[in-house]
Amino acid sequence: MYIKRKIEDEILKYIERPEIIALIGPRQCGKTTTIKKIYDDLKNAVFLTFEDQEVLNLFEKNIKEFIAVYIIGKDYVFIDEFQYARNGGKLLKFIYDTHHTKIIISGSSALDLTVKAAKFLVGRVFVLEMLPFDFSEYLSFRDSEFLVDYEKNKIDLNNVKSNSLTEKQNDTFKKYFEEYLIWGGYPAAVLSKTEEEKREVLKNIYNTYFLRDVKDILGLVDDYKLGKLIKALALQVGNMIEYGELMEISEFSYHTIKKYLNFLNKTYIAGFIRPFYKNKRKEIVKNQKVYFFDTGLRNHIVNNFQALSARPDAGALLENGCYMQFIKSDYSPQYWRDKNKHEVDFILDIGGGKYVAMEVKTNQKKCFISTVFKKDYKDFLIFCLYFNKDRDAVIGDLFIPLL
Repeated sequence: MYIKRKIEDEILKYIERPEIIALIGPRQCGKTTTIKKIYDDLKNAVFLTFEDQEVLNLFEKNIKEFIAVYIIGKDYVFIDEFQYARNGGKLLKFIYDTHHTKIIISGSSALDLTVKAAKFLVGRVFVLEMLPFDFSEYLSFRDSEFLVDYEKNKIDLNNVKSNSLTEKQNDTFKKYFEEYLIWGGYPAAVLSKTEEEKREVLKNIYNTYFLRDVKDILGLVDDYKLGKLIKALALQVGNMIEYGELMEISEFSYHTIKKYLNFLNKTYIAGFIRPFYKNKRKEIVKNQKVYFFDTGLRNHIVNNFQALSARPDAGALLENGCYMQFIKSDYSPQYWRDKNKHEVDFILDIGGGKYVAMEVKTNQKKCFISTVFKKDYKDFLIFCLYFNKDRDAVIGDLFIPLL
């Protein structure tokens, strides 16, 4: 079953421009399926993959013959798994500078495409990022009718309106959003019919990450230490990183941990958000907070697929779900914390000099924004996001249970 991704329209927007399109993102998030769909709808196009050693060898060892076989006479050339190419950026630059064929590449790691290749492709490439399903894409498969209700009522940060879902619609939202938090947005997991199958899919994605990205890019021998580091981070979701604890658990040095945290971010396992502040003396906090790019993969790592009501990390998981929605909507969330440990979960810059502060809680009654923060940031829009509605709660701020 093909589920249209939002990124498809973004790719098509640039399909007739001369620049190379580079689609990057984690393995098995749907990149190949999406570009194959676009390829199928085009004429005079060729689709290649660098998992094919014959094609890859020709590209690396005889670029002129590669051009003669695959480029000349074609309007569009798609190259999947581009990260396998050594000196890929330099060779791609040669093709771009000498021919007018439109090139679309995809790769499973931000490292190779943005670090090794990008320096050769400045001014010649549009880099687009694809992640697992956001909640709207999840609903497009799970319940396309309810998707219409959800889209009408979700938060518009530039046009605040109250939630108008009926009680029945609200219950439906909660059911689907909890499923999304538990199993995540990887297409293969979403499309799986049984929980057993979903578990196996997530296990395979994680194992493939170690077999491909960890060994191919890092060449890491003691990857069991990296596994311990990833699990420690999964247990710290929504908290500030404690380097001492991570060093003790993983047996890595401080500088090695910093290196691997960057690697985990660039390979779409864990994301890290920085503190927001305007008063350095009162608020400066250096440590970042950690979240995972996909809660299903995170839940596999901690081996917990229980319902929210049965798990002690429900609040952290809900926060992580919000983080996923923010980054998939092209926001760069931060958090706020002062030296007296008053804290706000998320700060979003929504443009035009406007900011939004968001606190996330499982229960409405517990959802409030620090009075210290509200006093210092009177011009910020404030949201309290909750999962379980409390009919008796007194609503002081704006409570909207939809992302």
